[in-house]
Formats: sequence, structure tokens, C-alpha cells
Amino acid sequence: MPTVTVADAQVHYERTGTDNPTRPALVLVHGTGSTGAGLTWGQIAPRFAHDRTVITPDLSGTDNTVDDGGPLTVEGLAAQVIAVIEDAGTGPVDLLGFSMGSPVVTAVAALRPDLVRRLVLVAGWAHTEGDEFLRNTFALWKRLGETDAGAFGRFVTMTGFSRGFLNAIGRDQVEAMTQNMPATAGTLRHVDLDARVDIRPLLPLVRAKALVIGCAQDATVPVEHSRALHAALPGSSYAEVDTGHVAFFEQPDAFVELVDGFTHAPDSADGFTLAPDAADAFALAR
Repeated sequence: MPTVTVADAQVHYERTGTDNPTRPALVLVHGTGSTGAGLTWGQIAPRFAHDRTVITPDLSGTDNTVDDGGPLTVEGLAAQVIAVIEDAGTGPVDLLGFSMGSPVVTAVAALRPDLVRRLVLVAGWAHTEGDEFLRNTFALWKRLGETDAGAFGRFVTMTGFSRGFLNAIGRDQVEAMTQNMPATAGTLRHVDLDARVDIRPLLPLVRAKALVIGCAQDATVPVEHSRALHAALPGSSYAEVDTGHVAFFEQPDAFVELVDGFTHAPDSADGFTLAPDAADAFALAR
């Protein structure tokens, strides 16, 4: 498995798919959780890999990347993504960040515009301070992670997915999912960063074409934060899906169609068109 050294971290990443000179690589950046890229992208990454290279880094705080265990910053994690792109030799790339990964990839696009062709922000936010719901969500994550790992996994599951999705998959799968949300020291490092996110000074520096995806039933990061990101990125496109926080688990087919539709569009295109099955699932705005 390839690794790259960034400051005190040995950053692990995986590279899959097909080298295609006509298609930029797609880099998928995970959100909060020590399981990192493997659990987040294990089901969805192969869907993008049929005609392009797909790169999935594990940021500090995950089980696969080793560092000194200190506090994390958005800029520090962005430096890790930058180093992975450069080490893989694939830039400029299409760059997608989910949840905590969204402010991280926004920082990459702001600080290294030469490395980013298209930017996709999924269930993200620009700042935590000022939203008491969001601040208290992360405070409760931290408290449960420190005192009751089982309750932490259950709460993250309940806020990560919509009620309809949880009822549809049934008790056995829901119980299994609660076990896949470990309250490790690495996860709590991510939660500590979540509580301190503020990328507002970086937003005016983003030059890449951007697509912001909000989740209408998001009980982790309220959808208003995605709408605000869209408003703060002039010329960005916006799509809203009727799911909980983890849209690509709840509606994987439509999610792939949406991301492919945006990243496949030629650089000269003013917008992009969804396939009919994806169009039924998403509300689009420019």
C-alpha cells in the first residue's frame, strides 16, 4: 500500500481503477471516523473506477495512518491530501470530500488550485461556531465517545441515516452498523476538529468548478450548511437529495450518476445534465 510522509504522519492511500489519460483521477476524502476510507468508500469507490483512477487517502486519525496523535487542523489534513495527489502523480484531479472531508478538500482547492479540476462537497459545512445544534452534536459525540462507546455508535448511526433508510434495512443491519462506528482515540481527534472548523477565509480563494450536495434529512450537519456553502462559492452548482447524512449509502445509484454527470462534463460546459434516474432523486439549482 502506498504511503507518503507529511510532517510527522505516514499517510496511507489506495489507488484503484484504470489509468485513463482522458479522465482526471477522482480523489475521495472521508469524514469523521478512525475506519477512514475503507468503510466510507468501500462500496462506492468501485462504481467510479471503471474508466478512471480512484484514490482514497486515509487522513490522520484513521487506523491506517500513523502520526504523533496531536490535535488536527483543516490545513494539516489538506496538506496530506495535497501530498497524496502529488505522490500519485495524478493532478489536476476531481476532488470529493464528505462531511469532515468537505472543509478539508475546500482548503485543498483554495491553497492549491493547480491540483483541482472539479470540486464536490457532500454534507459539508464552513464553520461550527454560531450553530448551537452543530456545536452540541459534536460535544455529545465527544462525551459519548469518552464515556460510552456503545451509545456513541448508536447515536452516530441514528443521526447519520434517515429514519426511512434505517427502517428499510431492518434491525439486524442497523445493529451491525452501530458496531462499525468505533469511539477510538482517532475518531475523537476528528470530532475535536469538527468542533473547531472554520474555513470561511478560504472560500473566496476557490477557483475550481464546484458542486455542493446537501442532504435534506441530515441530522448530523443540517442541510442549511450545504446551502450556505453553495451561496459562498460563486458559480457553483447545488444538488439536494432526500436522504440522511450519508447520501451515497442511501441512494448509491443516483449519487454515482450525479458525481459522474458533474465530473464528466467538459471544462467548457456551463452546467451538467443528470441521467433520468438520478434526476428523479435530486433537486438541482445553479
